[in-house]
Amino acid sequence: MDLTVQDVDRFEASRRRLEAIAYRLLGSATEAEDAVQDTFLRWQAADTERIEVPEAWLTKVLTNLCLNQLTSARARRETYVGAWLPEPLLAGDSMLGPADTAEQRESVSYAVLTLMERLTPGERAVYVLREAFGYPHREIAEILDLGESAVQQIYHRAKKHIADGRTRAEVDEAAARRIIEEFLLAAAGGRTEPLVELLTSDAISIGDGGGKVPAGTKPFLGAKAVATFMRGLLKPGKAKTALTGGSVELHLTNANGSTAVIAVAGDRVIGVMAIEVTAEGIASFRNQVNPDKLERVTRRWAAMEHGKPLLMAY
Repeated sequence: MDLTVQDVDRFEASRRRLEAIAYRLLGSATEAEDAVQDTFLRWQAADTERIEVPEAWLTKVLTNLCLNQLTSARARRETYVGAWLPEPLLAGDSMLGPADTAEQRESVSYAVLTLMERLTPGERAVYVLREAFGYPHREIAEILDLGESAVQQIYHRAKKHIADGRTRAEVDEAAARRIIEEFLLAAAGGRTEPLVELLTSDAISIGDGGGKVPAGTKPFLGAKAVATFMRGLLKPGKAKTALTGGSVELHLTNANGSTAVIAVAGDRVIGVMAIEVTAEGIASFRNQVNPDKLERVTRRWAAMEHGKPLLMAY
């Protein structure tokens, strides 16, 4: 069915919100774009004159497409090489969506996106629609074809799962930035002991190379192991230079609402390190180095203003 200009405009008015929902549901900007495009194709085929509330209709279609995608994604990730981590987004990316409330900001943080991988597809959908977009339980029930009481139970269960995974309070951004700077400079200085002091005893470092670049197949656990790994990561070496094609700039930036480290080689972003800083120290490093998941970040970085790097690595 041919769409009128008004039909196209109504869809475009919802595009950013749909992309933000899909990104939170899927943890992938690329897959989110595909889901929104599939939603548009269904909008194009629909009798739009009979759709009384386009926003609700589009949200229902998109959410169910994402639920199908999540179900198949779980099967694909069983054969994924190494750990799977979400695709990071830099500050200012429209796909990050609303950030007016603490709940909205937290729902797109790298830590919570990772924790949401533990939820069932249904739990994830309810949590995102309620926590990040403020949909009433009644509307979520209509979107998912569930009873309202069932949605309330699913929401409370999902929220508890997320809360249980976040056992420590994070520090504010200014404090996090200072701690991260101190850690990176200490790592570049060649000593492991100062690094251990900046980490929690149960610190963890996880890398996602997707089988495309080296990232380790297992996480590093414990302060000593993480400190040793990070020191080795920043240690100069000919092999690393050969892999990157030259030196690498390390910048502090903001990804998914929190301070992060971005590694840039020439005009390419080759890594984004999301760092969880708590009152007890740095609790986790989540290193996204899969080039397939860094294309959007690379485009965004090229369009941004950024100053001198904190460090030159390799």
